[in-house]
Amino acid sequence: MKKELIYISTIALLLVFVGSSAFINEADTVEEGPVNWMSFEEAVEKSKTEKKKIFIDVYTDWCGWCKVMDKNTFSQADIAKYLNENFYPVKLDAEQEEDIEFRGHTFKFVPSGRRGYHQLAASLLNNKLSYPTVVFLDEDFNMIQPLAGYQKPEQFERVIKFIGGDHYKSTTWEEWVKEFESELN
Repeated sequence: MKKELIYISTIALLLVFVGSSAFINEADTVEEGPVNWMSFEEAVEKSKTEKKKIFIDVYTDWCGWCKVMDKNTFSQADIAKYLNENFYPVKLDAEQEEDIEFRGHTFKFVPSGRRGYHQLAASLLNNKLSYPTVVFLDEDFNMIQPLAGYQKPEQFERVIKFIGGDHYKSTTWEEWVKEFESELN
């Protein structure tokens, strides 16, 4: 009788563990939509053969607004298509622990506080670690613009087309906003 009770208890605990871990994994999964995300290193490598601007979504796993932006903004078909065609879209976990080699420098994870941060994320965000922040680099990896905070699809479409179409080089943002016509459905 005691053996059966231990067996049943073990099975019950196993079922609770498996069931709860499946729930946790599902809740932590980020719905990234149809954007063809790549690593920073992959984007740099692709730039060697075909020059494009680089779009970087700097996020953390715990950032609620990052997940909302994945779900509401990056999942929009028109936005995803524009990012895929005009940029190398990069997802950069601001707390990743793997080193990143870039321009002769090794960017590392820095333990700090409860979580820490990655040096590349800090560099791209001018040491203002705020999430989500999106960063635009030109074809030669020069900073065009970091943009902090959640971006609704309509706002974000204006920004990516302003930068992706090189309008930022000849038009003020104010002029662009006045004349811009959305293509979102």
